[in-house]
Amino acid sequence: MIQTQSLSLSTEQKLRTVLSVLSDKKAEDILVLDLRELGYLLCDYFVLATGESDRQNQAIADELLRRLKDAGAPTYLYHTEGYEPGRWILVDVGDIIVHVLLPDVRAYYRLEELWGDAKAISHV
Repeated sequence: MIQTQSLSLSTEQKLRTVLSVLSDKKAEDILVLDLRELGYLLCDYFVLATGESDRQNQAIADELLRRLKDAGAPTYLYHTEGYEPGRWILVDVGDIIVHVLLPDVRAYYRLEELWGDAKAISHV
């Protein structure tokens, strides 16, 4: 019998991959918001991070999708928005939505405050 690699990763595996990519690509102010207790139906976690340039943000998004694909995740199901301008890139990987923003965009939209009822979790 031939075994094939699973096309799904657990939420925890995806979250570890996301955090590893953000760290490797030198993202700053990384924050993980646990939305599960809020009953938010679209995802379990928001991950917020700041990049210093549109190019850095694009590199983060590219590496994130590459590493998830290499790990066996079905990246063809994932969705990215804001890639071309690179000021705020959203990468939807199913149960996790990653927001990579420039400092001025992050300060303006203040997603941490908007989702202030969510539990911030350690990502060390």
